[in-house]
Amino acid sequence: MLKKVSVWVAALCVLLGVQSGAMASENVLKMSTTTSTQSSGLLDLLLPEFKKDTGIAVKVIAKGTGAAIRDGEDGNVDVIFVHAKGREDKFVADGFGTKRYAVMHNDFVIIGPAADPAGIKGLSDAGVAMGKIAAAKATFISRGDDSGTHTKEQFLWGKSGVELVKSSRTIIKKGKKKEVSSEMPANSEAWYRSIGQGMGKTIIFAEEKQAYTISDRGTYIKFKFGKKPAVDLEVLTEGGADLANPYGIIPVNPAMYPHVQNDLAMQFVDWIISEKGQKMIADYRLEDQQLFYPDAK
Repeated sequence: MLKKVSVWVAALCVLLGVQSGAMASENVLKMSTTTSTQSSGLLDLLLPEFKKDTGIAVKVIAKGTGAAIRDGEDGNVDVIFVHAKGREDKFVADGFGTKRYAVMHNDFVIIGPAADPAGIKGLSDAGVAMGKIAAAKATFISRGDDSGTHTKEQFLWGKSGVELVKSSRTIIKKGKKKEVSSEMPANSEAWYRSIGQGMGKTIIFAEEKQAYTISDRGTYIKFKFGKKPAVDLEVLTEGGADLANPYGIIPVNPAMYPHVQNDLAMQFVDWIISEKGQKMIADYRLEDQQLFYPDAK
């Protein structure tokens, strides 16, 4: 009799363990976001507090904005948190997302060596600055990874008046090959380097080559003021509407992908655009430098 009771107790424990595991898995939100968002350190602040308030853990998949959006289009995640507004709006218009929620913004900056061989320091017109870099044939490092930053770079080359050519290359991300098509300056083989890497690695590579690159301000501040040794590249061109960098969060549409956890996604959306979430974003600083500015109304 005692043996039978022990067997039933063991079976019950196994059943409860399975149910507990299932419940735990139901409370994990899958979010695809950008490497710049992760590199800034902001998520390290926000996500533990969100879990404390709601019991929901967030599994972060960090990659370029283009790849993050494709995760949403494929129904591989519950929510995307990215920074390429035109592509975000299309994601919603095509039915992959339910709604874009404005979360925060910072801006892009053109950074480079203190010597500034292209003479762009102090400019606020990023298109003019990019034209001067091309004219000087000064080394420029492109992320080349279909990210929001890469998208902004191509937009700025378009504003520069420089002749552009279409380019296609294969990059490897997390062991997987990916074809990236983009536009780049014509006849730039001697000075333009496209490396297919995230923001942090691009900044480090640009420093090694004493080259120019484009960065979101948040990641630049992290590498300039929150890293030892600090990178020695300087902000040379900033300001102006062309360098604006808004971030949005979009739940994946459950009407298209019934398996996505829309309830968890909406809890995260409501939390990050709440007074508490927005205050945490506004208060996040490195060496007294504000990285992001809240946008939720």
